[in-house]
Amino acid sequence: MGKRKIIKLFETRSGNMEYLLNRDYISNGIATIPVHISEFNDVISPYSVTGYEAINPEFGDLLKTAAECAPPEYPLVLNIIENCLSQAEKEIITEVISSEFAYDLGMVEREEKRHTKVFVLMIVGLILSGILLYFTHSLADEPRELFFILFWFMGDTLCDYIFLTGHDLRQERRMAGRLASIKVIFSEKYEGPNYTESEVNRLYDEIEKDVKRSLDVEK
Repeated sequence: MGKRKIIKLFETRSGNMEYLLNRDYISNGIATIPVHISEFNDVISPYSVTGYEAINPEFGDLLKTAAECAPPEYPLVLNIIENCLSQAEKEIITEVISSEFAYDLGMVEREEKRHTKVFVLMIVGLILSGILLYFTHSLADEPRELFFILFWFMGDTLCDYIFLTGHDLRQERRMAGRLASIKVIFSEKYEGPNYTESEVNRLYDEIEKDVKRSLDVEK
C-alpha cells in the first residue's frame, strides 16, 4: 500500500458553516444564541456589588464567540434557558448585558476617532512631504532622503489604515454595535428559534429605536 498523503487531504478539505448556522442559529434573518444557566452568577460576576453588577467574563466571552459565528447582517437574540431566576434578577441581567456592551461600543468608538485623527494627520503629512520632495529636488541627497523617508512613512501608515487597521476597526465597530443591540429573552426549556414575520419586524423596530435613542443621547 502506497504512502497516503493524509496532510494534503486535511489541507484540501472544506468546511460547512452554513449547515451549522442554519441548524443552530439562524431563523428568518435572526441569529439566536441559546445558553443554559443554573444560577444568577453564571451571568453576573460573583464579585459584583449590588447596584454595580458586571458580566461574568466567561459568559461575556461565550457571547462574543457565538456572535462572531453569525453573519454580520443578522441581529442577535440571546435566549437564556433557566428556571432559577427571579423577575428582579432577570431585569438586572438584561440591564447589565445592555450597559456593558454599550460601554464596549463606546470604547471602540473612541479608538476609531483616535485613528481617524491619525488618518487625517497622515494625509496632511503625506501632502506636505510630497510638496517638499517636489520643491527640494536641487538639494543634496541627505536632506532629500529625510523628506523621502517621511513621505514613505506617511504613505505606508495610510495604506495600513485603509486596508488593514481600518478594516479591523470597522469589523470591531460592527460587532460591538450588534452586541450592544442584542435582545435578551428567557425560557424554561430550549426550543429551536422560529420567528414569525411580525416578531422579526418588531425586533427590527426595537433595534432602530435603540440606535436612534443612543444617537440622541450622544448629541
